[in-house]
Amino acid sequence: MLTDSVSRSGASAGQTGQSWAASHKVLILGSAAVLALVLGVQAFASYQGYLGPVESLFGDYFLVPRSATMPWVGLALAMVGLNTRERVYAISAAVAIDLVVGVIRWSAGGPITMGTGGTWVLTAVVVYAFWKLSGERRSSVLRGAVLGILLIVAAKVAETWLCLTILVGTDVWDEYVFLADQALGNPSWVMGQVVDALGPVGAAILDWIYVELPVAIIVVALYQCRKGWPSHHLLQTFLLIGLIGPIFYILFPVVGPVFAFGPRGLGFQIGDFWPNIVPNVDFSAPASLPFDDAAPRNCMPSLHTAWAVALFTHSRRGPWWLRSLGTFWLLATLTATLGFGFHYGVDLIAGAVLCLTLDAALHDPERGWGWFRIRLVLGGSAILVGLLLSYRFASVQMAAYPELFGPLLVGVLIAMSVAFFATFYAKPGTALAQWGGRNGDVADPAESATDSAAGLPVR
Repeated sequence: MLTDSVSRSGASAGQTGQSWAASHKVLILGSAAVLALVLGVQAFASYQGYLGPVESLFGDYFLVPRSATMPWVGLALAMVGLNTRERVYAISAAVAIDLVVGVIRWSAGGPITMGTGGTWVLTAVVVYAFWKLSGERRSSVLRGAVLGILLIVAAKVAETWLCLTILVGTDVWDEYVFLADQALGNPSWVMGQVVDALGPVGAAILDWIYVELPVAIIVVALYQCRKGWPSHHLLQTFLLIGLIGPIFYILFPVVGPVFAFGPRGLGFQIGDFWPNIVPNVDFSAPASLPFDDAAPRNCMPSLHTAWAVALFTHSRRGPWWLRSLGTFWLLATLTATLGFGFHYGVDLIAGAVLCLTLDAALHDPERGWGWFRIRLVLGGSAILVGLLLSYRFASVQMAAYPELFGPLLVGVLIAMSVAFFATFYAKPGTALAQWGGRNGDVADPAESATDSAAGLPVR
C-alpha cells in the first residue's frame, strides 16, 4: 500500500511537472507569435505613416496613454493570481505612479489622464512572477498578466487594423446595407432621434457606456475568476471575437449611417439625412460608394454588439447584481450603437450571431465536441454567411418585401439564441435540455457549485 501510494504520488508530481512545462512552452510560443504579429503590424504602420502598436505602447509607458482604462483593465486581470498582500502593493504602486506621472505631465502642459501606473505595474507583475514565484503560483499569476497584456496589445493592433480597412476598402457597401436595413424599419434612424431627445447628458452617459465596455467585461470576468481560473471564462470569448470579427471588416466594408447618410461623411456622404430623414432614394441598382480615407470600415458585423451579448450570456449564472449589469450594458450598448449612427440594425444581428457561434465553440469545454456543439457552430457559421450574402445580393428584395424579410431576420437570431440556450443553459431534464445535449449525466455548473462559486464551470 505504501509503495503504491508513493508511486501514485510520484506519478502525480511528474504529471504536474509536465503540465507546468507544457504551459510554459505554450506561453513562450504564444509570446513569440504575438511579438512577431506586433512587429509586423508596426512595420506596416510605419510604412503607411500610421501610429503602430509599438509606438502606442511607448506612449503608454513614457508619454500619454492612448486609453486611461485599458492599462487598469489589464492590471485587474493580473490580480487574479496574486494574494491579498500582493494586490494591495500592486494597486497602491499603480495609483502612486499615476498620481506622480500625472502631475508631471500636467505641469508640462500635457493632458490630465491616467494609465501609466497600470502599464508599469502590470509589467512589474510579469517580472515578479518569473523572478520570485514558481510552480502553480507562477503559472496562475502569469496567466492573468498575459491575458491583461493581450487585451492591451489587441487594442493597439486593432487601431492599425482599422487603418488597413480604409486602405483596402476604398469603396463601401452602405447602399446595400441601408436597403437591407429597411426590412427592420431603419432602427438606426429611430434610435438616433431617441438619443437626440435624451440631450447632451444622456448622450454623454451612453457614450461612456459604449467606450468603456471593457470595464463591464472585466467585472464579469473577475467574478468568474474570483476563486481561480475556470475552464471557460468571458475573456476567452472576448479575445476570440476580437480576433475573428475584424476579418469581416475587410470582406464587407461599411462605414455606418452617420458617415454615409449623415454629417460626418466629409463630403462623400449620399446626403445629410441621418437621423431625422429616412432617404427616399431609388436604390433599385445599389452600388459601391467611394468614400474618404478617415472613416474606418468597421460596421459589419457590430463587434460592440458581439461583446455585449457575450457579457450578457456570461453574466446569467451570477448573482442578481451581475445579471442586472449584463442586461443593462447590453441594452445601453445596443442603444448607443444605433443611436450614434455607428451601425445599421442588420449589423447588430450579424454581431449577435457571430458571438453565439464563437462562444459555442468555447463554452463548457469539459463536455467535449459532440454533435450538440458541432451543429451549433456549423449552424451559426451558415447563418452568418447567409446574412452577409443576403445583405449584399438580396438587399433590393429585402427593402421591397420587409413584411417577409423583417420577421425572417429576427427569426434566425431567435432560433440561434434558443439553440444556444438549450445547449448550455437549459435546466437538465427539460425538453430543451435534452435537445441541447444537456442530459442527466452532464453536470450543470450553476447547480454543482456552491452558492459562493455559482456560475463557475466545472474544472
